[in-house]
Amino acid sequence: MGELLILLYIFVLATLAGKEVISKVPPTLHTPLMSGANAISGIAIIGALVVTGAANAPWVKVLGTAGIVMATINVVGGFMVTDRMLQMFRKR
Repeated sequence: MGELLILLYIFVLATLAGKEVISKVPPTLHTPLMSGANAISGIAIIGALVVTGAANAPWVKVLGTAGIVMATINVVGGFMVTDRMLQMFRKR
């Protein structure tokens, strides 16, 4: 129970720190930052696949599958935003 409380504490602190950092990003840098985050989400997908594949407990498989789904949605959305941004710079 103590380990879970420490992990929850770290999660809350990371969430608050992430919100603070993202809120300071100007709109002109938001899309390039999202493209960079896209690569990190790709790494998260690989990590989630490894953990989920090696898991024995059913709740780990459920959480791993949820992580894979969410990271995949993030990657696809990031590619869509990046593609849309790049279309703005193409000549018509």
